[in-house]
Amino acid sequence: MQLFSLFPDFNIYSTPLLILVFQGLLFVGLLFARYFKKRNISDLFLGLILLIICYEQICYTVGFMGWYNEFKNTKINYFLIDMGMAIAPLVYLYIKSITTSNFKFKKKDCWHFLPIFILIVFRFSIYFYDSLQPDFNNTQNGILKLSVDEPIIAPIHMFVSFAQMLLYLAFTVQLFYNYRKRIQEYFSNTYKLELNWILSFLIIFTALFLYSSLQSIIGSLIIELNYQQRWWLNLFMALVVLFVGIKGYFTDTTKLNKISFSFSPNPESIPQVVEQQNEISKITVDKIVGFMKNERPYLNPDLNLSDLAKDLKMNRAELSQIINMGFNKNFNDFINEYRINTFKDKLKAGEHKQLSLLGIAYDCGFNSKATFNRVFKKITHISPSQFLISQKK
Repeated sequence: MQLFSLFPDFNIYSTPLLILVFQGLLFVGLLFARYFKKRNISDLFLGLILLIICYEQICYTVGFMGWYNEFKNTKINYFLIDMGMAIAPLVYLYIKSITTSNFKFKKKDCWHFLPIFILIVFRFSIYFYDSLQPDFNNTQNGILKLSVDEPIIAPIHMFVSFAQMLLYLAFTVQLFYNYRKRIQEYFSNTYKLELNWILSFLIIFTALFLYSSLQSIIGSLIIELNYQQRWWLNLFMALVVLFVGIKGYFTDTTKLNKISFSFSPNPESIPQVVEQQNEISKITVDKIVGFMKNERPYLNPDLNLSDLAKDLKMNRAELSQIINMGFNKNFNDFINEYRINTFKDKLKAGEHKQLSLLGIAYDCGFNSKATFNRVFKKITHISPSQFLISQKK
């Protein structure tokens, strides 16, 4: 009967974490199920990230449930492994799998997980050694756990884990911003919803990393933090799992994975004819302007640089350079300016009397309200509704 009075203890610390962890595990299951059904490897990476965080949450929560009080000689400390060194490369690979066309996990990618593999092997090794020592069953931690792991390996692990996470986050942020910049060079609509999810994901994990690092520094160098004081970080982690699980599952990132960039625009890839004059032929510019006016390809919300180049019988590098130099714009701004001008013309024609402003925006080639409002204000410096009022005066 004493066992049930001490463990499990559902209290104000353990209960919220348990509820959130079980909800997080639900999304882990959903992500894994979708991976096995559709083979989107980004689902596998995200599911593993959430699973590892849930594992750490469960390990921490059992302490609040009375495990250590009831089982004083438990050997669980050997298996409470900080998995930050696994999360760091998984975050990087998750973003890379989304932003790389037809991404495949290769054997060489396994090297990302060498540090955590070494740590796991080390922990199991000292457990087996300590388990063979006399009186091991009567103590919580054996000789190597006390003399090697805690005083030597643990501080080294904390430093390496911090450096690794910092490095991987830096690489991942760079990967994301380069990808977003390239999209603006190739596509007329910028997949704002999907890119916002990636940015939110990176901000959340950066905040989690900074919070965790700050707590570790305070606990190691300033004042020892007790179990209750460390609870807030674990609550934050549990909330992160729930939010990331929901958003990650319901945000369709597969369309980003299907985007193909076969070249990076640079002067060397442009035919010599484009390099003369300053070198943009007025005839070529007029040809593009005439095509945009007569064919109105910008009304297609999925228009991209490749499609427009094909219609104009040019290669993509040539067209990109002409737009950049001849119109002093990137492809995204070039197309959206035509859409905004068409929107203005439709308002002047009175179409707002039959359609909403958003409906007209969709007819002009925009694919979301947020993108339309952002682009309209960028070009006209006022909102669509303010523009409509000004036209009525």
